[in-house]
Amino acid sequence: MSVKEPIAIVGMGCRFPGAKNLKAFWQLLLEGTDAIKEIPAERFDVDAVYDPTPGSAGKLITRWGGFLEDVDQFDPYFFGISPREAARMDPQQRLLLEVAWEALEDAGVPAEKLIGSSTGVFIGMSTNDYEDLAFEDRENVDLYMMTGCSRAVASGRLSYILDLQGPSMTIDTACSSSLVAVHLACQSIWNGESSMAVAGGTNLVLEPEQGLGFSKMGLLSPDGHCKTFD
Repeated sequence: MSVKEPIAIVGMGCRFPGAKNLKAFWQLLLEGTDAIKEIPAERFDVDAVYDPTPGSAGKLITRWGGFLEDVDQFDPYFFGISPREAARMDPQQRLLLEVAWEALEDAGVPAEKLIGSSTGVFIGMSTNDYEDLAFEDRENVDLYMMTGCSRAVASGRLSYILDLQGPSMTIDTACSSSLVAVHLACQSIWNGESSMAVAGGTNLVLEPEQGLGFSKMGLLSPDGHCKTFD
């Protein structure tokens, strides 16, 4: 059995609740900052679905969670995307473009140096809240909405815009999606399929439906904090 060479992480980018970039996230960890806050009004009307009574049908047991700010903000021209198309893109796709670009900058790897390379893209993505909201407007369903809401396109768009020729895939294994994406990226490099890889994940809560199910199942904490395996 051949010895696998270690994988070098050469650049990172991120958006987390309470932290808009890698430096801010590190500072948040050092200070032990609690980034959990009340569900923002721009996401959905929490008063309409909140009920602290455990097991209440069609209700959220919590008013709290971890949320990114300004998820509706995006510069489409930077990525050669028209405003019309950008408006129909799942904000998760837009976040991936921004954060992947920041990761390349952090690595000191100019995007043009990757054109035509066997760089792979492996993205963990498990939710489609924006798709559910967008397709309520049936009369305006078009090509941009189809591509903008497809999880498969989330990774494919990164490969397309950066002109990467390595494997490109979106992985959904629920809570472990991003971890599995990183695992597959490492495997692809070790197997010689990819010379480099962009690996990560995205998750945005834009509507309450999944939370309603989790509340009914007893899987959400009333205070909005994660208590893994509790």
